[in-house]
Amino acid sequence: MSGMWSLARFRDNCAIMNPILQFESYVTLLGAGECAASDLAQALELAPVLVAADGGADRALRAGLVPDAVIGDLDSISDQARDRIPADRLIHISEQDSTDFDKALRSVGAPLVLALGMLGPRADHMLAGLNVLVGHPDRRCILVSHSDVVFLAPPRLDLTLPPGARVSLFPMAPVRGTSTGLDWPIDGLEFRPGDRIGTSNRCTDGQVSLTFESPVMLVLLDRAELGAVIAALV
Repeated sequence: MSGMWSLARFRDNCAIMNPILQFESYVTLLGAGECAASDLAQALELAPVLVAADGGADRALRAGLVPDAVIGDLDSISDQARDRIPADRLIHISEQDSTDFDKALRSVGAPLVLALGMLGPRADHMLAGLNVLVGHPDRRCILVSHSDVVFLAPPRLDLTLPPGARVSLFPMAPVRGTSTGLDWPIDGLEFRPGDRIGTSNRCTDGQVSLTFESPVMLVLLDRAELGAVIAALV
């Protein structure tokens, strides 16, 4: 996968692309990064279709799973994995202007995607994964790690959370919003990278409502809140 690309240019190009694969059920999208076996098992209970992003196919096979599809430029999947996966499940996208996660996410049409193996251990891969979320605001996608869930906030978001639950907000571009149910309200604040961010805010009474003027705000919650996030997004 290529290391340098323009998000704005690529977003414009992808706006006219239709998904290659369409699913009625939720999809688990597996990358080659860190992923606990217990997290993968729970994800598959919620999202039973398994799609691998390139080298994520090897991780799936090590877990005893054969992906329903493998998408990417296929430069990371091992020869052994290729031999074990039916050829018609390998979807090769050769362009080098995007990451394998981007290729896979834009190629899958589903009500919800749970993406695992995208948040570590490499910091550059993690940052690239966050960038992909902002590049595809039309996709409902949640990045899942053993400690966190991360997703792009829609224009309005209503969450049911335990009082005191962490609600961190990280802007990927300048943005304003409104809130109810937070210890530190965000009304009237302008968030922007390199300046104001919203780390470690907290839910006050169990209900949090957020609105944002544009789809560039990432929300980070504890891993235990995955069910609440799914309920809010779909």
